[in-house]
Amino acid sequence: MTTSASVTIHPSQFPENVRRDLLTSLRTRRVNHKFHYDSVKQTQKWLALHAAHSPARNDTDCLKIYDQSFAAAADHLHGKQMQLIGLCCGDGRKDSRLIHFLKKKGMEVSYVPCDGSLPMTLLARTSASKFIPPDACHPFVCDLKTADDLPACFSKLAQSSVPRLITFFGTLHNFEPDWIIPRLAALLPRKNDLLLVSANLAAGDNYESGLLQILPQYKNRLTLEWLGAFLADLGIPLKAGKMKVVIEPGSTRKSLQRIAIHFIFSRFTSITVAGELFSFPAGEAIRLFFSYRYSLALAEKLFNDHGLRVLDQWCSQSGQEGIFLCRKI
Repeated sequence: MTTSASVTIHPSQFPENVRRDLLTSLRTRRVNHKFHYDSVKQTQKWLALHAAHSPARNDTDCLKIYDQSFAAAADHLHGKQMQLIGLCCGDGRKDSRLIHFLKKKGMEVSYVPCDGSLPMTLLARTSASKFIPPDACHPFVCDLKTADDLPACFSKLAQSSVPRLITFFGTLHNFEPDWIIPRLAALLPRKNDLLLVSANLAAGDNYESGLLQILPQYKNRLTLEWLGAFLADLGIPLKAGKMKVVIEPGSTRKSLQRIAIHFIFSRFTSITVAGELFSFPAGEAIRLFFSYRYSLALAEKLFNDHGLRVLDQWCSQSGQEGIFLCRKI
């Protein structure tokens, strides 16, 4: 029998703040990624896309390096208790497998599945319930981009002496690197705390050709249906324009490029959201999504630049997925 769940909602996801972030997204024509996971419908569309195109679900070697990283993280942790925080946890499949490794080592695990989406945190809780009791799981809904007090929030959920392992899987690419990596480092209050983070890579030795190689992961029906749900829920018909998938330079580090998806209006369209009128003339674009692609060397340099030492790293044979185990310098 499924038990009821107690979920902590951070103020960053209170209705008035979500409304503010939505209006900001529309005013700037730059959509906050959290709005693509907002509803159960969007979550289901993302899960279908992830199952069809994610290397972490379809590449056996990719699955293998995750297991290798989980075993290494468990070996670096000492003591009988630990706190696992799954940032942008998604459906929690990877975190749950990591919990399995930690439990085999005899550890008592307190798990905080953390996501901007309530449905995602509940899916992660359900996944983790195979390995830990309900009272050891503390679902936490927040917007990583706007919640400025997360170190204090997480410290309230575990004893200060308990080692902390932060996971950040499949999401690094959705943030500006020079913003997100210092934010991750700030969540490791002690030098023995660990960060286990994955990075989407441009496969092969040639960065540019590697980007072209992975375009089909974004230029497909499931991706466009998932992103289009945001527009449809606002009352923007998809026939009012078309999706355009492009490779563009990063905004801060020109050595990094990203894949971006824009919706370009082919006819004048207007909507009213929270009493504010938004007009989109023909030819105007709104960026729905972006995904940075790294190389192993670029990722390691970024971690070092922001005070994180890479203890170990793993790369799938396809060259499309990298995992890094980090600790504060």
